[in-house]
Amino acid sequence: MWVWIATGVALASFIAIVAGNMLGRYSGLTVPRVAPDELARTLAPHARFSPPRHGSPPYPAALLFSGCDGPKDNLDTWSEALNADGWATLIVDSHAARGLTDLQLWRLVCAGQLLTGAERAGDVAVAVAEARNRPEVDGDRIALVGASHGGWAVLEFLSMADRGAGPHSLTRWPANMERNPLDGIAATLLLYPYCGQLSRASRRGWDTPVPALFLLVEDDAIASERACRRIVAREARRGLPVTEHVYSGVTHGFDQREKAPLSTLTYDAEATADAVSRGTNFLGRAIGRTP
Repeated sequence: MWVWIATGVALASFIAIVAGNMLGRYSGLTVPRVAPDELARTLAPHARFSPPRHGSPPYPAALLFSGCDGPKDNLDTWSEALNADGWATLIVDSHAARGLTDLQLWRLVCAGQLLTGAERAGDVAVAVAEARNRPEVDGDRIALVGASHGGWAVLEFLSMADRGAGPHSLTRWPANMERNPLDGIAATLLLYPYCGQLSRASRRGWDTPVPALFLLVEDDAIASERACRRIVAREARRGLPVTEHVYSGVTHGFDQREKAPLSTLTYDAEATADAVSRGTNFLGRAIGRTP
């Protein structure tokens, strides 16, 4: 009997610790805040900038943010397609910069115990600021591409920028973003993002008419598409340029070959090709190109 009681107490304590940590992270109370320049220096050694294959500077630039397991081959796929379409790309590695690739710590990111979307929105902010400072980048033609957890971060960035709240990881907005953090953001592409209850964007939305395309998975077992579709419907009713496309018969992360051991997620070449075509055409239209 005492064994069962002790087990119950231990389990209850564990649940309380997990819940408390999640609440602290979600509210920002337990998230260390740093100056934008400091976060930029942390991220810079792990970022990968690729110029487009054609065209002359300044180039439009797409900033890519990975899922909770860190940058995988899907970001390379998107980067190569965008480079071929005339975009410069910057892959932002939020994980290696924080040592979240060690001992599979990325799993705690997936579980919401480390690096929430509201915290990672700081990475989005400093990446935008750094892109604007590059002479080869057109600061008025920046696109944000977020996959899964990275999509959550992009959505939080949009919402926070319009709602007067800064990312949890920053002491302030970067210097060249203080007046309007969304200046120059031409479009956002959200690949099967998290839109659940821990997402401020799901409740507060945003106001700036940044074109947004959600590429979702029907019956997504990792990040339910239903919450994202509610966001799309709500923001579209408000007149914002927000659209969606839902893939059936595929899994979350369908564009990613690299998977964790025992993962039930599968790569789908046909859906990936369609998503890349659909996504690059959308981004091109957002900056005035025709497919």
